[in-house]
Amino acid sequence: MASRYWSDLVTGLDPYVPGEQPKIANLVKLNTNENPFGPSPRVLEAIRAATGDNLRLYPPPDADSLKAAIAAYHGVARDQVFVGNGSDEVLAHLFQAFFSGKGTILFPDVTYSFYPVYCGLYGIPFETVSLAGDFSLRVEDYQRPNGGIIFPNPNAPTGVALPLEQVEALVAANPDSLVVVDEAYVDFGAETAIPLVARHPNLLVVQTLSKSRSLAGLRVGFAIGQRDLIEGLERVKNSFNSYPLDQLAIAGAVASFADETYFQNSRRGVIANREQLRSGLEDRGFAVLPSCANFLFARHGRLGGAELAAKLRERGVVVRHFNRPRIDPFLRITVGTAEQQQRLLEALDDILP
Repeated sequence: MASRYWSDLVTGLDPYVPGEQPKIANLVKLNTNENPFGPSPRVLEAIRAATGDNLRLYPPPDADSLKAAIAAYHGVARDQVFVGNGSDEVLAHLFQAFFSGKGTILFPDVTYSFYPVYCGLYGIPFETVSLAGDFSLRVEDYQRPNGGIIFPNPNAPTGVALPLEQVEALVAANPDSLVVVDEAYVDFGAETAIPLVARHPNLLVVQTLSKSRSLAGLRVGFAIGQRDLIEGLERVKNSFNSYPLDQLAIAGAVASFADETYFQNSRRGVIANREQLRSGLEDRGFAVLPSCANFLFARHGRLGGAELAAKLRERGVVVRHFNRPRIDPFLRITVGTAEQQQRLLEALDDILP
């Protein structure tokens, strides 16, 4: 209900709607792309060790230890790393830092639905660029005047990835615009664009620890770019919140980069489960887009997406449906444990004619 105290800006906002977090007993929750495997035991140990009297103190405002861990892991300098309270906050800051007042920005017509929300919040004009019929991104469609470009790779909610050489071609074709590659799902089968940062001053790469490192509950995201871009982000962050990451989040995030064996095993486990889920869905008449993410985007030949989502929910299985043009027939299904996926498939057997 609108309030007479709201500003015109607030009245006109169309906020982002996050995936539902239902409180249902014995639920199979496959709607928010959370990792089915927990975080590394070393992360939990680090968080426990950081819990003590020092919580009365503010955390380090620059999260130096985390920036150092990220920089070492990705082979960049520490001052090429920016960290924030989840990649959503990093994205919010970069929209303000680099897209405000720059003209019309471009992003795909089927993409992460927070992008138009940020544009509404900051008064940034935008145009959506249609993906191809197979939901792939066409580099040539972005070779026109713009005030900036952002796209996820792999894309969300489709899971389709753009090969690294095409990412570089897009960046190279827009030298006067910032190109942001949002890599929330990159660890599940795509190639990161971070190595391109050294030779492209107009490239900023954003990642999160929520997905492949199983730390959605800690809210840690980061960006990597050349130093002047990072300085711009720091200026916005320090004009908004000097302490975006708490001490426990910093400790856990640092530990996650120290346990490479666990990370790789978890990542491979998600990929293996994804392919098993793909096979099960295709056996039941679904068309499934090629995915490099920890979810599948699938549609059935006879039942619509909304109807299927409702029927699955009645059977205790929650998936994500988007009531939007082009993708209304699809369901986005998070990769789960083997047991969760089996329950999904059994529910589908009960539903499908």
